[in-house]
Amino acid sequence: MKNINDVLHYHDRTKHRPSRYAASLGYMDWATQPDPYRRYLGAPLIPLTHSETTPPYHLLFQKDILPTAPLCIESLSQLLRYSLGLAAIKNHGGSSWALRCNASSGNLQPTECYVIVPATEEISSHATLSHYAPREHALELLHTYKTPLEGNGFYIVLSSILWREAWKYGERCWRYCQLDAGHAYGAIKAAASMLGWKCEIVSVNSDEIAMLCGLDQRERFDPYENESPDMLIRIGNSGSLPSAVTIPYPANTLSPSHHEWPILTVIDEATQGVYPKIEPLSTTRSIPPPSKNAGEIILKRRSAQMMDGSGITMEQFRTLLDSSLFCTEASDVHFILFVHRVERLDKGLYAFIRNMDDLEKLKKSMDQNFVWEDCHNGLYLLQKGDYRGAAQMISCNQEIAKDGAFSFGMLCNFASSLEKYGAIGYKNLYHQCGMIGQMLYLEATSLGLSATGIGCFLDDEFHALLGIQNQQFQSLYHFTIGRAIIDTRISTQQPYRH
Repeated sequence: MKNINDVLHYHDRTKHRPSRYAASLGYMDWATQPDPYRRYLGAPLIPLTHSETTPPYHLLFQKDILPTAPLCIESLSQLLRYSLGLAAIKNHGGSSWALRCNASSGNLQPTECYVIVPATEEISSHATLSHYAPREHALELLHTYKTPLEGNGFYIVLSSILWREAWKYGERCWRYCQLDAGHAYGAIKAAASMLGWKCEIVSVNSDEIAMLCGLDQRERFDPYENESPDMLIRIGNSGSLPSAVTIPYPANTLSPSHHEWPILTVIDEATQGVYPKIEPLSTTRSIPPPSKNAGEIILKRRSAQMMDGSGITMEQFRTLLDSSLFCTEASDVHFILFVHRVERLDKGLYAFIRNMDDLEKLKKSMDQNFVWEDCHNGLYLLQKGDYRGAAQMISCNQEIAKDGAFSFGMLCNFASSLEKYGAIGYKNLYHQCGMIGQMLYLEATSLGLSATGIGCFLDDEFHALLGIQNQQFQSLYHFTIGRAIIDTRISTQQPYRH
C-alpha cells in the first residue's frame, strides 16, 4: 500500500495548476546541461551498417505480408537506425543539435537501449550484450556470454536516465521519462514491422532487467545519473533469459554537477516491480492508403513548434484516430478531443473510445449533461462549441493547442490500473500513452501533417472541464495535430553523412 500512496502523492504533487506549476529550477542551467549520449569507457565499438531500403509505410499494417528478415548485423542495424537512431542534424546561429527517430520531451533523450543477441556474424561468434550508441550508430560491446542463447530471436532493454529530464523539468520529469520510454517502444515496434518481426513487452521484474544489463552495479555510474530499468522487449522467438552479468566498463559522466530532487527517487523506487501483462485491444487498425517508404516517413518525423491554423479533412482525421489502434498494448487510453477545424465535423468536444469496454464507465464518470452523440467507430460528440480557448488554457497557454486542426488529452484508466497491477501500473500507463504518441507522429507525417506531444497541461482544469471528480480516470498526455509553420532560419543536415 505504501507504494500506491507514493504514486498518489507524486501524481498530485506534480500536477500543473494555474497558480503553481510543478517544482523545477525555473531557469535553464546551461553549465550543467547533460551530455545526450551515454558511453561506456573502454568498451569495444562495433560499427553498424546503413540501409536506405525500407518497405512502403502502409505495408507495416498488413498482417504477414512482409517477409521475416533473418537476424544479422544488417537487419539489426536497420531496426536500431529507424527506431532510436539520429533522424537529422539541425543548425541555427552557430549551434547544432541532433534529432532522433524516437520523440522525446524537450529532445532531452533520457531513454537508453541495450541489445542481447545470439551469435551474429560481424558482432561475435558468441551471444552478446551491447549498448546502442546512436551518435555513432554502433554497438558498445559490454559482455560476451559463454553459453548460447536459446531460440532465434533477441531482446532489447530500455532504461531511463532521470537526470537528463530533471535538469530542465524538475519533479514532473519522471512523467516525461516514462512517456519517452513509450515513444521508444512505439518506434521499435514500427521499425520491427518493417522487417517482418513481431515484438512484445515481457512481464518480468525490474530487478531482473537491471541485472541483465548491469544497471544494478551502481558504482559504474555517477550517483545522480543512474539508469532506471523500464522494460524488456522480446523480438522474435527467444528462449530463456541469460544470467546476470558483471560489466567492467564505467559510464561516462553527463554533467559536472547536479540539482537533487528527492521525490524522483521515491517515485522511481515505488514503481519498480513485475511489469504488467496488458490485455491487448481486440481491434486492429485499418490499412492506410499507399504511401512513401517507411524509412522516409520515420526520418521526417518532427515536433511542430507552431501551427498555421488550417484544417484537415475528415478522412485524415479518421485515419489519425484509427492509427492509434496499431498500439494494441495500449488498451487503457482514450482521447478527449478539442475539434477545431475538421471538414464535415462540428467544432466541439469529442471522445474517441479506443476500448469499448470502458464506454459506460466513462459516461458515468463525466459531466452528465454531455450528449454522447454516436459519430460511429468509437467517436462520440460530447458538446458542440468553440473550444480553442479552453484547449490553449489547459495546455499551459500554448497557442499550438488551438492552432492545430485538433488537440486532445489521453484519458487513462488510472484507479483500476493501480488496483490491478500495483504502483508499476502507473508507469505502464505513461508507456501506453507514449506508444500511441509515437504512432500518431508517424501517421501525421505520412499524411503531410505535423504533430506535437504536450506534456505541460493543467491536469485538474482538464478534469474539471469533463466533470471528473475522482481518480477513476486521469489525463496523462496531451497532443495536437495540424500543419506546422516551418522556421526557415534553421537548416537541416542528414546524419551519418560519413
